[in-house]
Amino acid sequence: MANVIKLRKGLDINLRGRADKGTVEPVKSADCALVPESFGGVVPKVVVREGDSVRAGDALFVDKKHPEVKFASPVSGTVEAIVRGDRRKVLCVKLKADEVQQYVAFGLKDVASLDGEAVKLALLEAGLFGYIQQLPYAVATTPDTTPKAIFVSAFRDMPLASDFEVELKGNEKDFQTGLTALSKIQKTYLGVGVRQTASALVDAKDVEINVFDGKCPAGNVGVQVNHVSPVNKGEVVWTVDPAAVIFIGRLFNTGKVDLRRVIAVAGSEVKTPSYVETLVGTSLGAVLEGRLKATEHVRIINGNPLTGRKSTLEDYIGAHTSEVTAIPEGDDNNELLGWILPRVNQYSTSRSYFSWLLRKKEYDLDARVKGGERHMIMSGEYDKVLPMDIYGEYLIKAIIAEDIDKMEQLGIYEVSPEDFAVAEFVDSSKLELQKIVRNGLDMLRKENA
Repeated sequence: MANVIKLRKGLDINLRGRADKGTVEPVKSADCALVPESFGGVVPKVVVREGDSVRAGDALFVDKKHPEVKFASPVSGTVEAIVRGDRRKVLCVKLKADEVQQYVAFGLKDVASLDGEAVKLALLEAGLFGYIQQLPYAVATTPDTTPKAIFVSAFRDMPLASDFEVELKGNEKDFQTGLTALSKIQKTYLGVGVRQTASALVDAKDVEINVFDGKCPAGNVGVQVNHVSPVNKGEVVWTVDPAAVIFIGRLFNTGKVDLRRVIAVAGSEVKTPSYVETLVGTSLGAVLEGRLKATEHVRIINGNPLTGRKSTLEDYIGAHTSEVTAIPEGDDNNELLGWILPRVNQYSTSRSYFSWLLRKKEYDLDARVKGGERHMIMSGEYDKVLPMDIYGEYLIKAIIAEDIDKMEQLGIYEVSPEDFAVAEFVDSSKLELQKIVRNGLDMLRKENA
């Protein structure tokens, strides 16, 4: 029987433009690219050249510090360009996809007969191991780490986030195979939401199921780790996106690297919010073609509005992207007597606006910060929306002060930047909390290297 964990802290933000679950439209594009920045902590070394022909599953780049960790091409085709930025940093490897796709044959494998080491070697060979992340540091893990547990969260509750049950439909067998494969490496925990009913989730085998009942960010895997098996200094847990579990299952069931996934195209600036099936690395231009209400004064986000990355139509779907959202930029808004108005169409966590009376209303929020960065106020705002057993405000202060001992004592090993997304939304000091946490984790990782 599954464990039910109730969380009292958090905040659900009801935004207009949630994707309709009715249809899933396929989206194909000849332009594709794999972006190393999608795999946190990886220093890429490109192993292909411009003009090379590759098959789906061939390595495009490897981790410079761990060359055995490869990153597979999502398509077969021609390497069109290796795009570099400052100091020759690899920004992406661009591909022109073939009309008929060719796959590297890795061979079918019976997961039940494999041990953990064989599973790990199969993932390394196929270029899928890099999709596994870890705590501490919230980066792509490395083969030399030994996790005390593996966590998969199939529960997404960020604003406009995709519903994993839509993506799971038709992929139940691959999802179960992926879970079984991970369980061969270490004990695996599956986190689901209290309203999720798919039998592939609630009746999943070879894993311990935990049901989370609470507001956002209850779906964050870091929050779930904190309540099930907290990370202490010297310990490592692996975290795997549920879509990556499907990729892993497909590898063993078909012998191919198949990076197709279903993502939500959502937001108030999308004409008809819906789901599409596409590949990791597909251009956002192809995904959003004909879907936007306007092309100006629109914020395109590779991800959800709280944790996603600001993007353009020239960018590409990231390795862990489960939704693409479009909301108003807000740079063309001129409000007369703005702060004096009752603002029934504006959202506030306090009772500053009369909108607090309209609890079920959907809001069309834009990307404005509505204020400037100011001194940090110890108001307890973070604690109200952070369902973790840590002192969020004191941790942020320790990171800003670069006090490593204090950071460790206050639980930085347990957190990832996305855990502070809701706290950043409600923060009256307008601090970039996710960026601060990312800097703190990078600092600690460098110190402990």
